[in-house]
Amino acid sequence: MQTTTLQHIFRVLLALFMIYAGYSHLTFNRIDFQAQVPDFIPISKDFVVVASGFVEIALGLALLLWTQHKTTIGWILALFFILVFPGNIAQYLNQKDAFGALNSDKARLIRLFFQPVLIAWVLWSTGAWQSWRTAKK
Repeated sequence: MQTTTLQHIFRVLLALFMIYAGYSHLTFNRIDFQAQVPDFIPISKDFVVVASGFVEIALGLALLLWTQHKTTIGWILALFFILVFPGNIAQYLNQKDAFGALNSDKARLIRLFFQPVLIAWVLWSTGAWQSWRTAKK
């Protein structure tokens, strides 16, 4: 799927954001990210944070470097954003502070509205949404 220069720029920005976020899972934000792991997950919160950090780095690198498959990677990343959303909801419902900025119910609630923005961003910037709409016709 051919994308515009603007879509390309936003795809690269998202890829760099994902690599940075993944790195932060493994290093300086490791403890803060554990606040997002729902209590119903039956494995170590630290393992979930580390594993998701590696997944984010891999998806960011794929989004950045594997451009011939950007549409497929876009769908996979959108699915990843959907799968981690229960963690954001759990953080809000359990009133768990993190990152210094997520220290109130209002801040945690506002954050919930950014997940659909991330999903839209990835589907638009990779051409995944456009590809799906074209295939439907």
